[in-house]
Amino acid sequence: MTIQRASTTKCELCPLRRMAHFRPFTQDELAFMKNFKTGELNVEAGATIFVEKSVNLNLYTVLQGSGFRYKMLKDGRRQILNFVLPGDLVGLEGTISGEVQHSVESLSAMTLCVFDRSRLDMLFRNHPALAYDLTWIACREERLLDENLLTIGRRTAVERVAYALSVLYHRAKQVGLTPGGKMEIPLTQSHLSDALGLSLVHTNKTIRKLQRLGAIKWIGSGVQTLDAVLLARTGGWPAPAETGRPFL
Repeated sequence: MTIQRASTTKCELCPLRRMAHFRPFTQDELAFMKNFKTGELNVEAGATIFVEKSVNLNLYTVLQGSGFRYKMLKDGRRQILNFVLPGDLVGLEGTISGEVQHSVESLSAMTLCVFDRSRLDMLFRNHPALAYDLTWIACREERLLDENLLTIGRRTAVERVAYALSVLYHRAKQVGLTPGGKMEIPLTQSHLSDALGLSLVHTNKTIRKLQRLGAIKWIGSGVQTLDAVLLARTGGWPAPAETGRPFL
């Protein structure tokens, strides 16, 4: 992994700012973000961005690519907590605990904007709207984790897989990662298995059920959504109507 400081994306030309899904910045906010940003981190697919219990002095916003947060048990079993896509903030909870409480790995090649965590107090003192944005981001993560806990605890296998794929499709579509209905996320059935608490065999059988329903089509390391409404209904998950979503 390398942090590039000489050839970073200018905040004014950030590709995320051209997406209608995200809220626009004021000129003062944009000026602050230009100083808050210290560089960019480029990682290859399959790279570990940071490790659980490590100390990381930076925050990251995903500019391009996808990855996932996870925790490991001592015997090597992995629980994927959630997936990170463009616009998502990584490393915020380390600001409170001092140590990151989970690991992050890239699914694809990723570019992340790097922010110096020690400057976060300036954001709270001088830019209350950005401070509110951080609260919004934290609340959104809590909402997703609530749904994930409901999925693990109460949803059936078919509901679990349908829910997970519906959420991912919904999120990917918002950031332009669903051309032709196929998510440009190199997701494997093993990733789904580790995210949903299902065996790999059970995950595979469940995916085939959803294919027979006509909701999805599994294509190599990825999935094409054929009927987004059916998929969401099968997962028991009404997609929220998010507009003007904040990001750093």
